[in-house]
Amino acid sequence: MSESPVESAVSAAAAAAAVGGSGWRRATGIAGAAIGVLAAGAAAGVAIERMTVGRGMRAKARLALDSAGPYGALRGTPGKAYADDGTELYYEVDDVEPEGGSAPRRRRLFGRKAPAPVTVVFSHGYCLNQDSWHFQRAALRGVVRTVHWDQRSHGRSGRGVAQTEGDTALTIDQLGQDLKAVLDAAVPEGPIVLVGHSMGGMTVMALAAQYPELIRDRVVATAFVGTSSGRLGEVNFGLPVAGVNAVRRVLPGVLKALGQRAELVEKGRRATADLFAGIIKRYSFASRDVDPAVARFAERMIEGTPIDVVAEFYPAFTDHDKTEALACFRDKPVLVLAGVDDLVTPSEHSEAIADLLPEAELVLVPDAGHLVMLEHPEVVTDRLADLLTRAGAVPAGATVNGYGSTSSTAQPG
Repeated sequence: MSESPVESAVSAAAAAAAVGGSGWRRATGIAGAAIGVLAAGAAAGVAIERMTVGRGMRAKARLALDSAGPYGALRGTPGKAYADDGTELYYEVDDVEPEGGSAPRRRRLFGRKAPAPVTVVFSHGYCLNQDSWHFQRAALRGVVRTVHWDQRSHGRSGRGVAQTEGDTALTIDQLGQDLKAVLDAAVPEGPIVLVGHSMGGMTVMALAAQYPELIRDRVVATAFVGTSSGRLGEVNFGLPVAGVNAVRRVLPGVLKALGQRAELVEKGRRATADLFAGIIKRYSFASRDVDPAVARFAERMIEGTPIDVVAEFYPAFTDHDKTEALACFRDKPVLVLAGVDDLVTPSEHSEAIADLLPEAELVLVPDAGHLVMLEHPEVVTDRLADLLTRAGAVPAGATVNGYGSTSSTAQPG
């Protein structure tokens, strides 16, 4: 029986980990791409392989898409928070200009301090950055105050200090503490809505596990998008049993080896990008007609995550178990949303979360993969707007428009 493309990638990765010298140089590109697919999970795909032929033409097509696409261009007021180990965490705030003038002026009216507005805080997934919420950010601008931040070692945030110094392994609990630092800096007062995708949702759960009083006193609603509360070690990534076993057998050694040769792997990763474009896309989207510019936008985010960061974060997911922390969100408005065809955090994991939160709204989006907020932004934005209305974060009469569609097959939720 012949190997599937993914199994072949795993075999190549194993070989790369075992060889050195010129053999390593030839194999690291394949291994890097394989780990980008199998470890990153949220890795983004490219649709342009169907409309161009030859590496040179594909490169030109990517350049054209990069120059034309507006995705990821939204910027807010920048700020910095600092984690307990000194890691610099970058965030941006999109403020809403209140009626009657600026917030400081309004708060002086009648000698009383006006209540702080509701702030929606977005946490992104593994190997992505804050720009992954592009469509939702655009739709909510001017409607509600929002904060978008980059997780440590991702986007514009600094490299994890504790990890680079070798003091400690990366844990989901650490990410929960990072989120707390961002909240302290960007949202020191007032009600909060927490929104997390994939690893970002796990970060929200870790925050709840460590700071339950914060959830009780200040969080008014939560959205878990394409995430999991645990048992990620059982995910099969859509592979047959043999393929899953191969991944689990070689991955620890491959990750360790790749993390130690990051610079060489990055060169190989770029050189072999075309070879794995189809596999990468499969783990990000389910629709056949995803806008090539959106697919390229997602690809750029994953390209911007160094392979040593990919390797550093991956082991934390196996240990992730925040099922008990979900109890903190009972009796609060909760949205649990996932793509039906998500191969990274299967929709069954979202159903398990909803089972523990009986009052939550569960939305399973058909023809959607892991990057559902990019693939079907109108559905995610619509359900998020409804959550904000139920939580009192936006007036019932407020207009929150869906911002674009990346697929002609998308259906409203």
